[in-house]
Amino acid sequence: MLEAQKPAKLILEDGSVYYGTSFGYPQSVAGEIVFNTGMTGYPESLSDPSYYGQILVLTFPLIGNYGMPPSDSPGDLFKWYEAPRGMISALVVDDYSHDYSHWQAQISLAQWLYNQKIPAISGVDTRSLTKRIREKGVMLAKLIIGDEADIDFFDPNRENLVAKVSIEKPVLMGTGKKRVVVVDCGCKHSIFDELQQRDVEILRVPWNYPVEEEKADGVLISSGPGDPAVCTETIEHTQKLLSKGTPTFGICLGHQIMALAIGAKTYKMKYGHRSQNQPVVDRQTGKAYITSQNHGYAVDETTIDKDWKPFFTNINDQTSEGLIHTSGRFLSTQFHPEASPGPTDTRFLFDRFVELIK
Repeated sequence: MLEAQKPAKLILEDGSVYYGTSFGYPQSVAGEIVFNTGMTGYPESLSDPSYYGQILVLTFPLIGNYGMPPSDSPGDLFKWYEAPRGMISALVVDDYSHDYSHWQAQISLAQWLYNQKIPAISGVDTRSLTKRIREKGVMLAKLIIGDEADIDFFDPNRENLVAKVSIEKPVLMGTGKKRVVVVDCGCKHSIFDELQQRDVEILRVPWNYPVEEEKADGVLISSGPGDPAVCTETIEHTQKLLSKGTPTFGICLGHQIMALAIGAKTYKMKYGHRSQNQPVVDRQTGKAYITSQNHGYAVDETTIDKDWKPFFTNINDQTSEGLIHTSGRFLSTQFHPEASPGPTDTRFLFDRFVELIK
């Protein structure tokens, strides 16, 4: 049951302080603060494993007005959420709407956050906060609720966040004539949904699974949180996988893992891409797409092997949005072709991957 709202303050690593009111779970927390510019889709964002360890700022001012969809039936999770639980460390909004209205809504956002033990603060000038993050880059932050004692800053990227959001043992999902092994680095449920719609059997395996030893028609390396360079075991297994020639598709963190596996380098971006309106261009066709993205690291294209080519490029800042091998058997995207939330322009990439394995 929700407790009475309490005063709260958000403290940034640079000494900035933002005051507001708590409306989630009444517990102080620390993490890395990032912002998302999407206007809708907060149920998917709050449950995206790529946000694990992060304090999320939503730039759209009015949040909570359509509540939260059902979450008590595992069979329905594909429809509403990207993971069975909330993944963010805390939520920061400008104006929280206590009253909500939507035909699919089951509970309020505040109640959902409380049930998930996720603290939140409203009444923050998120425009000012976002401008500060854009100017100075993502930084550490902490949210102090009420009169609770101060806590230390915490950098989640020093830990292997992928190991915290991956599964512990392999799981077989669905049926189909071809088998796709999904290396779960914090995979969104909508990725599984896209694959199952294409009549394939899915073997979901942990992040450090020896995937090169598994019988597979194709392998998908999923999205996930944190610094890709920390996932040394995944990188090593991916190197062996690519040497076998098994068709492989990397999404977001999976794109970065594949790049590291071929000897390329990655770097941390100033404030990353977290939105539903990132424009990318297909380097092969010249066609542009609007994409959904959620990442704080990127691949340095100047370090890729000669047998690999840029697949997509971000039109705004020219960063790498995908790689493709000259054989066509290995491809990757930095953006999310499954969207959720966001545009569905690039779902055809799942068709392309399935065609490879057939």
